[in-house]
Amino acid sequence: QVQLVESGGGLVQDGGSLRLSCAASGRTFNAYAMGWLRQAPGKERELVAAIDWRGGSVYYADSVKGRFTISRDNAKNTVFLQMNNLKPEDTAVYYCAARNISRLSVWVLDRNTLDAWGQGTLVTVSS
Repeated sequence: QVQLVESGGGLVQDGGSLRLSCAASGRTFNAYAMGWLRQAPGKERELVAAIDWRGGSVYYADSVKGRFTISRDNAKNTVFLQMNNLKPEDTAVYYCAARNISRLSVWVLDRNTLDAWGQGTLVTVSS
């Protein structure tokens, strides 16, 4: 099992940038696909971005394509979400999550199953 701790959230103005980090504990980090999900008040949880264990395959929700970039550093057990050109509709609690899968397509097809997730970090974008 892997434990996840997010950081980097905060308040930013419309058009600004933030970089979220997720530190993972456990020796099997590079066995997991990693992802970022978000949930805004009154809305369903959304898979925002995901990356396979090697970093060679990525997924982005249409709402963030071209603005967000997911990356990982397996040597440091960390996954990142660089968020640029933030909009008020990006306001949400962002969660780091992990799935023990070899193909990212599995996660895209089944977005409700998670093997581990963090406590979340709040991102607020003001207009």
